[in-house]
Amino acid sequence: MALAARPGTGDSGLSRWANAHRKWLFAAPAMIFVAALIIVPLAWTIYLSLTDSQGSVRAEAEFIGIGNYTSILTDTTRFWPAVWRTFAFTGVTLTAELILGMGIALLLWRPFKGERFVRVAVLLPLVATPVAVGMMWRLIFDPNIGFANSVLGAVGIPPQPWLAGESTALPTTMLIDIWQWTPMVVLILLAGLTSLSEEPQEAAKIDGANAWQRFRHVTLPLLMPTVIVAVLLRGIDALKTFDILYATKGKGGGSFHEVETLNVYAYGLSFDYNEYAKSSAVLMVFFLIIIGAMWVLTRRRDEV
Repeated sequence: MALAARPGTGDSGLSRWANAHRKWLFAAPAMIFVAALIIVPLAWTIYLSLTDSQGSVRAEAEFIGIGNYTSILTDTTRFWPAVWRTFAFTGVTLTAELILGMGIALLLWRPFKGERFVRVAVLLPLVATPVAVGMMWRLIFDPNIGFANSVLGAVGIPPQPWLAGESTALPTTMLIDIWQWTPMVVLILLAGLTSLSEEPQEAAKIDGANAWQRFRHVTLPLLMPTVIVAVLLRGIDALKTFDILYATKGKGGGSFHEVETLNVYAYGLSFDYNEYAKSSAVLMVFFLIIIGAMWVLTRRRDEV
């Protein structure tokens, strides 16, 4: 008759290992699932970018190496203008959103009458989806029946093409993006401001510093890590903007090339021309650009 094992002596080596690594074992299924969602599409995109795939079911894709990359990197008609528009859109919108967001956050920092109502009103643009926002502004900027041209006409200014004009389409979409996403920057910066200690502010006041000097030499340096986080989150998101650009495209006869960023260019190659391989190459170059931007901003955040 076998003797019963004493308590604590029946644990196997596997059980001890599982107990020591239980935090990783519990997280492993979710980590594997997320990794698969990232790695599989990325690997497939890399594969397509090295072929001549056009989405045909009758002809198999052939391996052509870096031919697609050579083609797009020497394309000065569509690719490089799209790169310029991508960085211009990101730079202008991000700068404007940071400046406006900082100003609004500073105004909302101190308690005042009606504070809750104003905070809710400021965050309202974030409630709607970007496509819905794009459709709304598309109607406002309609060159024939839009509210914007009605206002201009009332003050004697001739109608503007807005989303249809070669020189006005990109600035107009920038304005729409700034309107919607400035509240996000306000939210991040306001959270950072409310976490700051009051002691440096009080010490600066005692030393005779005015409001601008307190902001420049006390508030901004202390808030800089939060600013870097806002730049990182909003900058990467602005680089990838597609929905607003797509929802407002070609209104009033525009060719849509006026607002063609890398995202929009890749989408057109895939769904308008069935050039899946070339589109994949554009997306891979775009992916490397985003990774590079994230690396620079992350290093800057660590240095602050």
